[in-house]
Amino acid sequence: MKSINFRYDLLPLKDKLFRLALRITLDTAEAEDVTQDTLIRVWEKRDELHDLKSLEAYVLTVGRNLALDRSQKREAANISLDETEADAPDNALRADERMEHEERLRRVHEIFNRLPEQQRTAMQLRDIEGKAYKEVAEIMGITEENVKVTLFRARKAVKMEYEKIENYGL
Repeated sequence: MKSINFRYDLLPLKDKLFRLALRITLDTAEAEDVTQDTLIRVWEKRDELHDLKSLEAYVLTVGRNLALDRSQKREAANISLDETEADAPDNALRADERMEHEERLRRVHEIFNRLPEQQRTAMQLRDIEGKAYKEVAEIMGITEENVKVTLFRARKAVKMEYEKIENYGL
């Protein structure tokens, strides 16, 4: 691997790293700290990283481990995810439809945040970040089969909880 350039190699990974840290810590400030600490640690070890297959996988692994360490030190409280521009409702929707859409989205975020850490991380990496099973396994330090099982259970839990709320209002 060529020498690592902070601006072109590490900086583009900061958003993915932040999203992963946020899913684990459930705290924006903590996720920002994890992102910064990860980038600093990787930058300080840049001379030792010439044999890496994937710098991105390495950075996300370091970030995941830091986030897990920090979240284990203090009990993280669930936060509501703020709407992003990508989540903005379609302007063609009527006001009542838009409110329903926003409520459903809020419910899914709450359900997602209540999942165990490993399931949240797997879903974040695979379903939201679009990583391959192999990359997710490498980042999380588990086998590809375990990633698939974890994702199946996470998706099933989200679906069942969502259906329970939709059907019974619980």
